[in-house]
Amino acid sequence: MCGRFTISVVIGLSERFQARNPSFELIPRYNIAPSQDVPVVVRAHPDDAVHEIRMMRWGLVPSWVKDPSRSPKPINARADTLNEKPMFRDLLQTKRCLIPATGFYEWKKEVWGRTPYYIRMRDNSLFAFAGLFDTYRAPDSEEISTFSIITTEPNAVVSPYHDRLPAILKGEDEERWLGSGVLCRDELSALLHPYPASGMEAYAVGKKVNNPDAEGEDLIQPVPSLTNHSWDRTQGG
Repeated sequence: MCGRFTISVVIGLSERFQARNPSFELIPRYNIAPSQDVPVVVRAHPDDAVHEIRMMRWGLVPSWVKDPSRSPKPINARADTLNEKPMFRDLLQTKRCLIPATGFYEWKKEVWGRTPYYIRMRDNSLFAFAGLFDTYRAPDSEEISTFSIITTEPNAVVSPYHDRLPAILKGEDEERWLGSGVLCRDELSALLHPYPASGMEAYAVGKKVNNPDAEGEDLIQPVPSLTNHSWDRTQGG
C-alpha cells in the first residue's frame, strides 16, 4: 500500500516528464495524503505525444458513479487484479497516468511502537508511480479528476515495512505507460514489476509525519537513533 508520499523536487519537473509547463504553481510537498490534490502527468490527447500536468485528487472516483459521497475512493489498485476489477479494467487501457514523486512513507510495528520510514531513490531523484485516473462531474457541474496508485509485490527494501510496493516505472518505460493502446498481459507484467531494490533506500523519520496536516522538509530528515535499528537488505544486513 502507498498511503503517503512526497514531491520534494519541483524545479525541472515539467522537463523531467517532457510536459507543458502547467498554469498553476508547483510547490514541494512532504506529506501528501489521500483526498489531497497533487500534480499528475497525462497525455494531452490520446493521439498526441504531448504530455501535460494536471491537478488531480488522490482517491479514484469513476466517471459512472452516481453519488461520489457513497462510493469507495481507492487510493491504490493491485497490479495483479487490474483486469478483473470493473473500476480499473477500462481505465487500464484508456486512462493511464504518471504520479511524480521523490519518496513515500511506510510504518513498521516495532517493540517501541510504530515507526515511520521514508523510502526513496538512493540519488534522491524524481521518479513516477504508475497510476489510473478518471473524471466525474460533481453535483455543482464541476469536473473533478481523481487517481489511484498501482501497487505490486515489494522488493527487498520495502518488504520489512509492507507487503505491497507502489509500482515505480523505470524512466524508459514511462512513455509506454502513458501511450495509447492496449497493454497485453506480458507488457503489464514487465511494466509493473517491482522496482530494483539496489536503486532504493529506507530510513526512519520522526513521528510528526503521522499527522496528515504536517508539512515541511523536516519530515523527511532521518532520526539517527531509530535509523540505527533499520535494516538495509540491499547491503546484506
